[in-house]
Amino acid sequence: MMNNWKNSLFSIGLLAILPAVATAQHVIDASKATLSSPNGDYVVTFCQKQEGNEKKMYYKVDYKQQPFIGESELDIALDNHLSESAMALKVDTHSRWCANLLVKKITYSTVDTTWRPLYGERNLVPDHYKMAEIDFIKEDNPIYPLRVQIRAYNEGVALRFYFPENSKGTYYRVMAEHTSFRFPQGTKAWHTSWGQGPYNLLPIADWPDEAERPLTLQLPDGRYACIAEAGMVDYARTKFRKHPLLPNTIQTSMYTPADMISPFSTPWRVIMAADRAGDLVEHNYLLLSLNEPSRIADDSWIQPGKIMRAMSLTTKEALSTIDFAAKHQLQYVLFDAGWYGPVFSFSSDATKVKIPDFDLPAILQYAKQKGLGVFMYVNQQALLAQSDSIFRVFHDWGVKGVKFGFVQVGSHRWTTWIEEMFRKAAQNKILVNVHDDWRPTGEQRTWPNLLTAEGIRGNEEMPDATHNTVLPFTRYMAGAADYTICYYTNRIKTTHAHQLALAAVYYSPLLTLYWYDKAAVSKNEPELEFWDRIPVNWDQTKVLAGEPGQQAAVARRKGDEWFVGVITNNDARTIRLPLDFLDKKKQYTATVYADDPAAASQTKVSVKTIQVDAKSVQQIKLQASGGLAIWIRPSGKNQQ
Repeated sequence: MMNNWKNSLFSIGLLAILPAVATAQHVIDASKATLSSPNGDYVVTFCQKQEGNEKKMYYKVDYKQQPFIGESELDIALDNHLSESAMALKVDTHSRWCANLLVKKITYSTVDTTWRPLYGERNLVPDHYKMAEIDFIKEDNPIYPLRVQIRAYNEGVALRFYFPENSKGTYYRVMAEHTSFRFPQGTKAWHTSWGQGPYNLLPIADWPDEAERPLTLQLPDGRYACIAEAGMVDYARTKFRKHPLLPNTIQTSMYTPADMISPFSTPWRVIMAADRAGDLVEHNYLLLSLNEPSRIADDSWIQPGKIMRAMSLTTKEALSTIDFAAKHQLQYVLFDAGWYGPVFSFSSDATKVKIPDFDLPAILQYAKQKGLGVFMYVNQQALLAQSDSIFRVFHDWGVKGVKFGFVQVGSHRWTTWIEEMFRKAAQNKILVNVHDDWRPTGEQRTWPNLLTAEGIRGNEEMPDATHNTVLPFTRYMAGAADYTICYYTNRIKTTHAHQLALAAVYYSPLLTLYWYDKAAVSKNEPELEFWDRIPVNWDQTKVLAGEPGQQAAVARRKGDEWFVGVITNNDARTIRLPLDFLDKKKQYTATVYADDPAAASQTKVSVKTIQVDAKSVQQIKLQASGGLAIWIRPSGKNQQ
């Protein structure tokens, strides 16, 4: 079948790249198409084939003139018979809804623009792509138009189904999508079954169950790939499963049907390739670009920051945590589950404190005096029962944010519900952190009050160092994650410098530090300076080195300062780290925070200051499960 592509596809010349903000259209009357990314790295080919009495849609993707995604099917299954019957419309009886689609036209367009996030891993995001839109209509029922949209970016490829407005107003019940991805033989994937699960590198054939998204893969020729979901805001979550019939092939798997009203779009299915794993991470903004722009007109109240949890819900512990957070230049404190009573009961009122010795008004006032904001935990039961009032009440109290706990995920119902919670929170100027199994698909662009989310196996479960080196290339492809970094607790399975470095390796505009720690255990170790100084909003991010499951080295810039984090897996290793990302015209002072068994402190981390420039190369020896952090600034700046 693959040999037929060259002969069966009609090659269509595309528009030239247009400067600045540009959109142009070119209409073709054909059923076959070729689409390339602006830089030519990606080439997507599409065709419709007659197979027996049915028609089927196929696509394939080449990357840098090499096969990447082999010929794979695009398909969506709908069952509208109840709506059609109720509205006295023609009832579709085809076994496959797409079996009798007729191509009407193909429209090409080019967009070249940029957008500025309110905060992020970079301060400017390119949005440059070429798009093909293939318009279909059901041959025996013209009230059903369908449009397949394919975008080719320099960073990857995105595909989705779009259903224009139905002239008869019938409703749509999407039962499943059967979009497939055929990879080369020998491809392995970093498989995890759920948002907070462990990762295992497995051949596709050996998957025990569905794989969570984003899904990062290692191709046999050394390249990397990622398939992901973007813009999943009015639909059901779609994971990935191994194809029931085809080898080396992955297929989408919807959690539940989705009940839709036209016009509507399915989420984007995103395909990314890279010669090195770090390139995937540096291009993860593609998922943000595939979402709608911010719907918050006045966003001046949205302030990213670092946050610490009070380990016990008492007034004394709250005030102590606030003092420690203020001293160490954090911006928020969190009061976690239990403050309003049993969190899984609908009888609990999340606008009333139900525990003794927790003077919330006094705590909120003290935090305000210290320049800190407060986050409060609220479980789904209270959010569901009190969503019309709870965010307004919290805003009146002076609460800055809410941590959503144990939200249900996956179904169309709960997807639209949580989207509504983001909107209601934004209306009342409340920041959001979603915990447990929920993972973002780029919603932060539309609702920037959604600062972070869990959906990660972080320090609540205390994973080992090898797991930590997998996360930058897997979960963090979806954007910010709340790993809940720790420092002093004896439960951590890594060195202290490893934990210190995670603040730079991982991205979260609401960065949780000292998760299982109390202020009383700190001896103000000098290396805490790294966390004191580190920002959470970045101008530039570079992955200097890294292989999932082996090591990761990430450098992030804010202004003219760089913060670097390096971590290894459970094994000791030496990493060569050139500093050629620095400005070649400047000299820099670097403070290095490293594991050192000879250090006098309880954390065994040494601190030393050296002079560096863009020609410097650091030979970094990392002990097993270790790490290293570096703060770099122009010489003469912030030397105190």
